[in-house]
Amino acid sequence: MKEWIKKRIAEISLKAAITSFLFIAALFIFGFIADEIVLENEDLFDSRVFHFFKNNTGPRFVQVMRFITFFGSSYFLFPAYTLLISYLLIKRQRQNAIDVLIIALSSTALMFAFKIFFHRHRPDLPLFKALTNYSFPSGHALSSFIFCSVLIFLIRKGNLAAKWKWALSVLLIFFSIAIGISRIVLRYHYASDVLAGFCLGFAWVLFSLWLQKKISKKALAPEMINHTGH
Repeated sequence: MKEWIKKRIAEISLKAAITSFLFIAALFIFGFIADEIVLENEDLFDSRVFHFFKNNTGPRFVQVMRFITFFGSSYFLFPAYTLLISYLLIKRQRQNAIDVLIIALSSTALMFAFKIFFHRHRPDLPLFKALTNYSFPSGHALSSFIFCSVLIFLIRKGNLAAKWKWALSVLLIFFSIAIGISRIVLRYHYASDVLAGFCLGFAWVLFSLWLQKKISKKALAPEMINHTGH
């Protein structure tokens, strides 16, 4: 029994260390991009990525990207979140519904706050209708990554077989990456906007999950005390 407890503690400690490292790394990369590329107006990285896609994409690929980019927009995400939260409430998963609502609203507020703070203008010569709001970080990248992460979180808590959980999780991650790439191909965002959006979304997901666990433990503690007391 003692060996099992020690093993579990070691696993939890390792998991916490890895999570902390990934959280700090994501914030570091975001900060590096914000300082070295956005504030210093260093465009070498963004120019090279634009050049790559210009030389390696055709009209058909652009149309595919135009279709994919829709799934990172508010026109898709708002009704998608509404349906997801409604479904969770119908299934009497009230806490999950509240958690999803909080992470959706907080991440949106965070995105707009950073956009206003950095007020970076969008790239010139977009392939379709020009946008006038700010560019950094990419809202499509951040929002789609967080939405896909929420779905992964719910899937992993479900009753599917492990292989299907992994398969769906990988597909969702790649789909969110495809949405981010679409913003670069369509010239609505710089590559640095998209990468920063992913990093910020990743950090926010880790922070939200950590906070949710802390709140859940505090909520369960009085119940456990009352139960053992009786």
